[in-house]
Amino acid sequence: MTLRVCVAGVSGWTGKAVAEGICAAADMTLVAAVSRSSAGKSLLELGLRVESDCDVVVVATVEEALSQPIDVFVDYTSAAAVKQHTLCAVDKGISVIVGSSGLTADDFAEIEKLAVSKNVGVIACGNFSITAALAKHFALLAAEYLPSWEILDYAGSTKMDAPSGTARELAECLEAVRQNKLGREIKDVVGDSAARGAQIKGTPVHSLRLPGYVLSFETIFGLPEERLTVRHDAGTSALPYVDGTLLALRQVGAVKGLIRGLDQLMFGKR
Repeated sequence: MTLRVCVAGVSGWTGKAVAEGICAAADMTLVAAVSRSSAGKSLLELGLRVESDCDVVVVATVEEALSQPIDVFVDYTSAAAVKQHTLCAVDKGISVIVGSSGLTADDFAEIEKLAVSKNVGVIACGNFSITAALAKHFALLAAEYLPSWEILDYAGSTKMDAPSGTARELAECLEAVRQNKLGREIKDVVGDSAARGAQIKGTPVHSLRLPGYVLSFETIFGLPEERLTVRHDAGTSALPYVDGTLLALRQVGAVKGLIRGLDQLMFGKR
């Protein structure tokens, strides 16, 4: 069976690459695309490298796109829009791949509740790169043995959300492994406690936003006389996110409820 897929955010950096990957795949078809800024244009007019039989016309709203039969909805839009888009698709009984960041743990709890009630799957990931998923998996393995860690989150100066969805997801998952052991409680810090980073589920997360960076994250574990760093660096292309998104597309039909993180899809829930 060929999967019928809709991509929201198709004119964006990642959305374009994902749409091209879907069109090139033999087991799926791009039947709808969403972009408010590019509504009315075809994919070829937007410069996407697709065959003419995949050259759909972009629409402005998710509601319009989902008015036709869709098997899986893929969102690569923005933190401001992704939650409502996801709930809209799930409410219609459509499986969802969430590639946009900015959702909180409470948002995911609401999405999971609806997905379970509708008996559909949602796969959400702050970073669909397979190597990034491996970096997260290795960090969670390390946390089973190492009691203290912090996260550094790097991105370009114009990135809207801080921390990144990848860093937030990692911090929340680390908390599920064990409680982070800080040398000094944040409330006892002298000076400006904000200098110790955002406190996400017990993990200090430090977000750097400077020109010259694309996307990177590292988890630093410390023990007396030694340290371990697990780091992932992304390049300037969106290509690394395509393979992970296609992997999620092919497996989301077997999911009921919510899976957070490509690592959980690859290795199972911890």
